[in-house]
Amino acid sequence: MKEQYEIEFISFKDKLSSFIFRLVTNRQDTEDIVHETYLKTFEKLDTFQKKSSFKTWVFTIALNSSKNHLEKQKRWKENAQDYGASLHSKSHTHFENFKNVFQSSPEKEYEIKEHINYCFNCINKTLLLKQQVCLLLKDVYHFKVSEIMQITNFTEGIVKHSLADARKNMIRIFDDRCAFVSKKGVCHQCTALTGALNPKQNAHIKAQELKIVQEGNSINKEYLLDLRLELVGGIDPLNSENTIINSYMLENCENWVEEGIEKKVLESRPK
Repeated sequence: MKEQYEIEFISFKDKLSSFIFRLVTNRQDTEDIVHETYLKTFEKLDTFQKKSSFKTWVFTIALNSSKNHLEKQKRWKENAQDYGASLHSKSHTHFENFKNVFQSSPEKEYEIKEHINYCFNCINKTLLLKQQVCLLLKDVYHFKVSEIMQITNFTEGIVKHSLADARKNMIRIFDDRCAFVSKKGVCHQCTALTGALNPKQNAHIKAQELKIVQEGNSINKEYLLDLRLELVGGIDPLNSENTIINSYMLENCENWVEEGIEKKVLESRPK
């Protein structure tokens, strides 16, 4: 029996790992939590009463194991990426570190769709934790509401409200920020960063290959969010072509915000 469950655990381990990584945004923490989840799962296997699927039960254990890490983290600012971009444009050290990380990537290229995935992760981190969790479980990992209730121990009302609020907030933030899709936002980082890292590639032409860009003028914002979620769901943030650079940015984003805020405070002080 244990052997059968071990095979099943391995079959969804990558999805479990990517879910945890999107929450804690740190590769080493993710590996620790997944390992801890594995140990707890098979220590407690005799308590699994099959009232849910094995996968749902394991995700429950993993989410509970993540709480200590998540309680230490602050909600990210909606313009968190701007702090990182500003620091790298003004600091030779930051930019050289960034280039060194990029050069360690086997492909030596940076895809626009990967930046959309990174951006989604950053924006999702600005939500309340219950909204983050419910949105990821439902719209990225395709759990049913009843399964999300089991994983989170939330009531049906809380799950549905959290989902609705998460989608509403994501639509608002993307519409205000993303000039790449909505054309009226303030953030051009997708094409700017892709163009900087791939100087021989026209980032704007490459962008037109993506359905979300082709449909960017749609007045149906729910549809645009669904296209973004579909793209994100097709990318494993821990095993994609641009994993190294995206992991680097996600793991450091919170520190870059703190550093950027400190610099702004110092610059605002009378000399």
